Amino acid sequence: MPKLTDYLIYFLIGGTVTVLITGLEETGMPYLSGIATLFPVFTWVSYLFIGANGNNDAVVQNANFVLWGTIVSWIPYMITIIYFTPKLGVNKAILVSMGVFLAFAAVYILLYHLFVGN
Repeated sequence: MPKLTDYLIYFLIGGTVTVLITGLEETGMPYLSGIATLFPVFTWVSYLFIGANGNNDAVVQNANFVLWGTIVSWIPYMITIIYFTPKLGVNKAILVSMGVFLAFAAVYILLYHLFVGN
């Protein structure tokens, strides 16, 4: 079982990566920011920590779940962002997109549990 210090380290790494991505965008480096955003930082860090405990099966199971969940929920989320940002502005588009993401993710999780189990 991870200790509180492990969670603090996870939190600091995630926050640092987020600040770096934001900093790249704000300093006029949108391509570097975009590449950093595309890079699966959070899954990478999570898998490092899960794998550090020798839990290879958990990494594979999570990777399969995330792969299909990304296709089902992330693509509609991004399409919604692209469509609604010019019409509603960033904040409202993000709000609508999060609703779309959560709806698709909920359906995916339900179907996953019905057909795959776990």
